[in-house]
Amino acid sequence: MCGPHGLPGEPDHLFHNNGDGTFTDVSVKAGVSDPGAYYGFTSIFVDANNDGKVDLLVANDSEPNYLYINKGDGTFDNQSYISGFALNREGREIASMGLAAGDYLNNGLVDLLVTDFSDDYKALYRNDGDASFTEVGDQAGITEIAVPFVGWGVGFLDFDNDGWKDLMMINGHVYPQVDQHDWGTTFAERPLLYRNTHDGKFEYVLPVKGSGLASLTSGRGAAFGDLFNNGKIDVVISPIDGPPVLLKNVNPDHHHWVELKLIGGHDASTGKQSPRDAIGAAVYLAANGMRQREDVMSGGSYISSNNQRPHFGLGDSIDAGTAQIHWPSGAIETVRLPAVDRIFTITEGSGITGVLCEKQPCLRKPAPKPAHPVNASKLSATSHK
Repeated sequence: MCGPHGLPGEPDHLFHNNGDGTFTDVSVKAGVSDPGAYYGFTSIFVDANNDGKVDLLVANDSEPNYLYINKGDGTFDNQSYISGFALNREGREIASMGLAAGDYLNNGLVDLLVTDFSDDYKALYRNDGDASFTEVGDQAGITEIAVPFVGWGVGFLDFDNDGWKDLMMINGHVYPQVDQHDWGTTFAERPLLYRNTHDGKFEYVLPVKGSGLASLTSGRGAAFGDLFNNGKIDVVISPIDGPPVLLKNVNPDHHHWVELKLIGGHDASTGKQSPRDAIGAAVYLAANGMRQREDVMSGGSYISSNNQRPHFGLGDSIDAGTAQIHWPSGAIETVRLPAVDRIFTITEGSGITGVLCEKQPCLRKPAPKPAHPVNASKLSATSHK
């Protein structure tokens, strides 16, 4: 196999929405056209330097990664090398494929995690402020176990709702022939989950036999979100050679949580409009003696889009805390959350406008009992909200 460097690359494209059902390619004008034609795999828009404007991150396979800082005038400043994101700690490019953004230190700064090929380490970029990054994967304890795995989808998720973001990597080799050789790996590979130990490090969560963490898949895409509205983050994996795989979160913790569904509106003070889905919003939740950050992003992981509801674990706290929302319009709104274990809808300028799960536990309601006896053998399987 010739690998990426034996194949022609492609430049990147940024399309501006004209608001009339058409788009304009502004890649060159915006400064993000990738004239070197790198092998781009994953991109994310997120505010990396806390100036209220979403920046652009691009994970490139076997080429330097891109970090474009939003200048606020429709153009971007390429700060890939000066930021430290272009290369790993050894000063070389890696086979970047998956890309995740999240504040795993709870210091209000967005950190980055990049997955890559086997026989190399997965790179964790700590945000030191002002979009300056230090690659700390080895210090954080995530590199050694992941070396044999070919990593794709990836996410920062608080799987145990203790208020600290954990890491999950979805894996799968690209060469089916590895099953025929003693290379120390297989074509289908298991996911890797790391628990945040609250000190800048992570510990590997051992897979229990028969559980989702022990399942072998030729994984590629991975989307993270609370699929069952029960406050636990689940994962949907898209393999390359089969149907989607759902990893339902059944962690036995009884920690509390809160989620927000944001709806953008008009800011009267600035005259600016946020997108209705609030993409680009950043939420800071002060609760349980800590300050967490969640960003509303449209894509990431690898060819995937995660649940756009900011999710916060609260540990044993029964106080949901106060959310400070930095809307894309530039408005900053503070909302006191009245209860834990709820999914609150917050509309810009109007506060809380809806809530799911009025009664605990926040689970799906059982099916209503039929009015007359029914032969259950004749019923098809159905789901109930």
